[in-house]
Amino acid sequence: MDLWSVLFDILTLLLTAIILGGICERLKQNAILGYLAAGTLLGPNAFRLIDSSDQVSALAELGVSLLLFTIGLEFAWPKLKKLGFAALGGGGAQVIVTLLLGAGGALIVGQEIRPALAIGAIITLSSTAFVLRLLIARTEIESSHGRYALGILLMQDIAVVPLVLLVTVLSGDGSLGQVGFDILKTIGWAIVLVGMLYLILNKLIPAVYKLDSLHSNRDLPILLAIVIGLGSAWASHKMGLSPALGAFVAGLLLGDSPVATQVRADIASIRTLLVTLFFSSIGMLGDPAWFVGNLPAVLGLVAAIVVGKVLIIWFVLRLFRLPNTTALATGLCLGQAGEFSFVLATIGRGTIIDDYMFSLIISSTIVTLFLTPYLVALAPRASGGIIRALSKAKLVSPPETEDDTPSSATTGHLVIIGYGPAGQAVGQSLAGMGDRITVIDLNPRSMYLANQHGFIGHIGDAMHADVLEHSGIASATAVVVTVPDPMVARNTVELIRSIAPDVLVIVRARFHRYAQDLITAGAHEVIDEEQLIGAQLADRLRGCLHDETSDPDDGEASESASGE
Repeated sequence: MDLWSVLFDILTLLLTAIILGGICERLKQNAILGYLAAGTLLGPNAFRLIDSSDQVSALAELGVSLLLFTIGLEFAWPKLKKLGFAALGGGGAQVIVTLLLGAGGALIVGQEIRPALAIGAIITLSSTAFVLRLLIARTEIESSHGRYALGILLMQDIAVVPLVLLVTVLSGDGSLGQVGFDILKTIGWAIVLVGMLYLILNKLIPAVYKLDSLHSNRDLPILLAIVIGLGSAWASHKMGLSPALGAFVAGLLLGDSPVATQVRADIASIRTLLVTLFFSSIGMLGDPAWFVGNLPAVLGLVAAIVVGKVLIIWFVLRLFRLPNTTALATGLCLGQAGEFSFVLATIGRGTIIDDYMFSLIISSTIVTLFLTPYLVALAPRASGGIIRALSKAKLVSPPETEDDTPSSATTGHLVIIGYGPAGQAVGQSLAGMGDRITVIDLNPRSMYLANQHGFIGHIGDAMHADVLEHSGIASATAVVVTVPDPMVARNTVELIRSIAPDVLVIVRARFHRYAQDLITAGAHEVIDEEQLIGAQLADRLRGCLHDETSDPDDGEASESASGE
């Protein structure tokens, strides 16, 4: 198949995904459902309009790798600590308990030990991409159940790497001894990969990002970010490991560096493209005719996944002394199989997972994703109602009063965009106020100064929504924009206003003629440099004239003149 045929199939798939995704958004659903539907309709089991499904799936694998790369970038240890032990410990416990119970259920229905463990691994994971989008859209990401859902999802994402290795090893032939040897060999290569990436990403890349020539052309950092994300996936694949492993480790190693925010923003567009292809390629695995013919089995597995995961997460979080309503609401949000479940199922297909079980898993997972928007929307209200009903029956303790406000660690901070001389003056003036200050600037040297002044620094372009969101702009008390370029300042203000409509925005206007544009863009206060300089020049002139008129000789002349 030639390149242009593949390109036409991709364009057809993307166009259909846009249309169906838009329809889903119009119906108050998530666009991901439209992407899944697009793949199902155009795929080999429906209208068969896509001939190059294998090539699309290969590109989709890159989408998974970039998704894990960006997830790894979020794993700065200070951020994980803020989530608390209950979220992280509960997430780890949920992975283990779900894996074991899922495998036990598969054994009960007649599966052998290897496929049973693979099935347990597949249903362990929930959908990070889907659930977080829904929680953010509903402004519930900082609610009590939203924070615990985030913690569990992050722990599941960490577990993706060992689960991929587990299913890969289980899919191989050989005795248990051979399986053990394969596991040790895989771990050995993984250690080598981590060592290589550590040297490259902690020694070489930070030095490259400090080069002035890299930032003189905005295209170069973008290209470097894509090379890091895709290059780490390629290196992992070349070593016989999962590409997702290399991408995740690379993101994890970069996650605590000041360049992480901008790297995430730079690859956002290509990640969106490839992740859309990923969900569409998942849809192509769906078989509507098979689904209808095996509806009882599909609905049975869907019920087992949803109910089982809700109960497991509820139980696990109760062990960490969380209130019943929070634990149950968190479980409802995560009561689905996730995008990486498809990856694990594909790895095991044809070896430890037969065609019937593969189709059953794929169909059931797609159905749980379609149910997810309703589960997330119902979670806060339904959990309260269920707990009240159970408490009346004396089965659980009465609902407790919970604090659903954002944690203090994420609120009340100030953001300075641009840390040149003007931004530094602002920062030094605000340093004694006691507020947490975050600085955004593209210049690594400015970030060094910001860190020296005790501020949180992000190397990034504030005209990217990802950069602003990662800096916590939505929960900031105020934002000061000091960049001199009037068009950059205006675009930044408009983007801030779209993300955080209520935040106080004060902007520097380099030229008077742009001041009104900044106010129109949404700035509350505009510091007009030309007017300010004019006023200061006038004040200085008045002071100089006053000094001259107050000269002693002039004073005597004035007195005699007035005496006359």
